[in-house]
Amino acid sequence: MNLLILNGPNLNLLGLREPAIYGRQSYADLVLMIQDAAARLGVSATVRQSNHEGTLVDEIQAAYGVFDGIVFNPAAYTHTSVALLDALKAVGIPTVEVHISDVSKREDFRQVSFVRPACIATIAGHGLGGYIEAMELLKEHLTR
Repeated sequence: MNLLILNGPNLNLLGLREPAIYGRQSYADLVLMIQDAAARLGVSATVRQSNHEGTLVDEIQAAYGVFDGIVFNPAAYTHTSVALLDALKAVGIPTVEVHISDVSKREDFRQVSFVRPACIATIAGHGLGGYIEAMELLKEHLTR
């Protein structure tokens, strides 16, 4: 089982960017957590990040026929990108939307997720552990 872990803008700055909201662990820490979880779950996990919307669309399109599931933190593009929604709908790969912070308790504009209609679940507010929860959920979903 192959999972794509896809991260949007500014997530490469974890540990530096608003640590009161996103924590002090770095992006490298997140990647290591994902790799450890993948080994424990017996899945393959490829981690990618981009600050560019078009690159994220390209990653989703390229995932077709390669990955069985996607864990996706679109970051700020969550609230703005119809292109990401359309890409997810086009490939039809089971996707879990992940947010490190609890977006439901943040600014009004963060209450809208354009990608959510193309996702099987959303995990928000569980810190970096939300990625692991998403991987577990996808594995369960894909093995049913």
